[in-house]
Amino acid sequence: MSKKHRLSHKLRETKETRIEIKLNLDEYTGTKIVTESPFFSHMLEQFSKHGLFGLEISAEGDYEIDDHHVIEDAGIVLGQAFCEALGERKQLTRYGSARVPMDETLIEADVDLTTRPFLVYEVNPGREWIGQFDTCLPLEFWRAFVNNCGLNLHISQIRGGNAHHIIEGSFKAVTLALRKACSIDPKQPSGSTNSTKGIL
Repeated sequence: MSKKHRLSHKLRETKETRIEIKLNLDEYTGTKIVTESPFFSHMLEQFSKHGLFGLEISAEGDYEIDDHHVIEDAGIVLGQAFCEALGERKQLTRYGSARVPMDETLIEADVDLTTRPFLVYEVNPGREWIGQFDTCLPLEFWRAFVNNCGLNLHISQIRGGNAHHIIEGSFKAVTLALRKACSIDPKQPSGSTNSTKGIL
């Protein structure tokens, strides 16, 4: 019998943005990213590929103002998609950590899939722009993601010099940590929760 995949399909429309996301936590069914921010699209592709999450994202909005609304709202919807796909969070490994080196840069991410949202973001890209991409926006993305998924996420820059490497390393480290945390722990009894409280 084939395993039932943990899936989600979320759509959020406001006067500023329209974000649609399809997520498969258990199978890398490919990546389809459509945004008007090439650098952000590149980061989402890294997130999908290295996490081995099947991911489709369409992010429309008021790019003519700036990328802020779309990137923040994409974080909201991706967080909601993860929350829905995780369901009751039974038998989860729950914790995950990863370190990603990119040349001179080293980034660490640590995840706890508790439902109590908390973000620690200790990342300094060293400059304000990568092309037309505002380097303050990943913080807004991760804050929205954390608050809407319900998880504890720490992103730490151990060292780094190149802004592109720092931000890309952050996306890769987070998705690798999530990949582990979201995995099913076969040692846990069916229907159990990895917490002495009985709930996350």
